[in-house]
Amino acid sequence: MTETKRRAGTGRMVETGPMVETRDLGRDFTVGPVVVHALRDVNVAVDRGELVALRGRSGSGKTTLLSLIGGLDRATTGDVAIDGRSVGTMSPDALVELRRRKIGFIFQAFGLLSILSAAENVEVPLRLVRADPAEREERVAVLLELVGLGQRSRHRPHELSGGEQQRVAIARALANRPDLLLADEPTGQLDSATGRSIMSLLRAVVRSEGVTAIIATHDPTLIDFADRVIDISDGQIVDGAG
Repeated sequence: MTETKRRAGTGRMVETGPMVETRDLGRDFTVGPVVVHALRDVNVAVDRGELVALRGRSGSGKTTLLSLIGGLDRATTGDVAIDGRSVGTMSPDALVELRRRKIGFIFQAFGLLSILSAAENVEVPLRLVRADPAEREERVAVLLELVGLGQRSRHRPHELSGGEQQRVAIARALANRPDLLLADEPTGQLDSATGRSIMSLLRAVVRSEGVTAIIATHDPTLIDFADRVIDISDGQIVDGAG
């Protein structure tokens, strides 16, 4: 449950409680006559400002869990709460607003629009919420500097390396100042050195932007960047639920 408490010595009222909480979460898929239990009785809590690595092999349920947390899919059983609000009871319109304003997504395949420049790709989420043009321009410039691409703002995706494209994707995910960042194998298409650079950047971004992040990965070399590791296997949490 989310509560508001006064921070000692500041007089400020701050939100407490987990940013993300799942309760007996399950997701089944029917394949012909067979029911596949992609997730079973998942109970996890992620605190505000925490960087969590969701670790598991391919097919373990990582992507399914992120999709449910992000409101991209509906649970078969149980529920997800984001900042104390039940995702399962939200209307389709409310889910759209949640994804636009509360959650930033980073995907393995980058997902950039090829006809747009780096700056224009970052600007897309701001246009969707009809942000003021001057605000859009300032926010895009700040984010591209944050990810080290201030001098590459006019380049299109095909003119950028894989690591640079992922940096643009990170900037885009942060455009609307989300409270929660969800990344699904963000280094999966990158070499090991570039992957570590991207994870280091994500950790720095989490600290500077004050967001909560859940990053799915099966790469053991990237785990040390996380505050905590949640292990998932065969659709169940086996360690680190919190």
